[in-house]
Amino acid sequence: MRVFEIPEGSKTSKGRAIQNLINIETDDKVKAFICTQDLKDEEYINSHYVIMATKKGQVKKTPLEQYSRPRTNGINAITIKDDDELLEAKLTTGDSQVMLAVKSGKAIRFEEEKTRSMGRNASGVRGIRLRDEKDEVVGMVAINDSESDILVVSENGYGKRSSLDDYRITNRGGKGVKTISVTDKTGSLVAIKNVSDADDLMIINKSGIAIRMAVEDLRVMGRATQGVRLIKVREDDAIAAVAKVMHDEDEVEGEENEDGTTIDNSETDVNTNNTETDNNE
Repeated sequence: MRVFEIPEGSKTSKGRAIQNLINIETDDKVKAFICTQDLKDEEYINSHYVIMATKKGQVKKTPLEQYSRPRTNGINAITIKDDDELLEAKLTTGDSQVMLAVKSGKAIRFEEEKTRSMGRNASGVRGIRLRDEKDEVVGMVAINDSESDILVVSENGYGKRSSLDDYRITNRGGKGVKTISVTDKTGSLVAIKNVSDADDLMIINKSGIAIRMAVEDLRVMGRATQGVRLIKVREDDAIAAVAKVMHDEDEVEGEENEDGTTIDNSETDVNTNNTETDNNE
């Protein structure tokens, strides 16, 4: 669908039910969305691909051209096994690199060309090997800019920005390398993003609290460390989602509640000194 067909809402509005915008089953959920240019541009659709990842570590690449004529009730994009589900989808150029991160704290980086192009009904190939049955993929990054950094966030509010060069390129289907030291204090990994100083980060808790911070406030640190605390999370709460947004030049001192009182975000510990915590602690 076209972006202008989506109703615009305020920051605090609930939005429209997705079933009112696209024709999907009431018990189905949207797992990923992609912004594309004109799908009638043959040069564009023939030079781009859609890469999908599932929670069980499968990846699949399909030419964008195969999705350029969707029906109103949708078309098959990937065959999902019974114990699996789609996690993310990204647009790539054919020369991109792919990174997958798993809950247990490991990540893998491989060339997109290692995944052959398949039809819409295929189920894909193994992208990363999980540690055990409880482990699962938490995010995928398609890298087109070798200058970008990798940012990971754990469920208890800890995060870390590391250089892309810290992650060596390996073959698809391996176990990956440690991207954050998972402990009881940090909790499991929940998100991975590729970022630069020009980006902001939005972190949303399960309780509905959201904070925004500048990526440039986070210094680059080692790949196998615990990171620093990005947000204070209560014992009965956890991080629900992390999103990368464009940097806002207007510095916001505080946000307002519906009753006009101000929310003070000063407690959110974006530690600009970012004292690094190593594995010995």
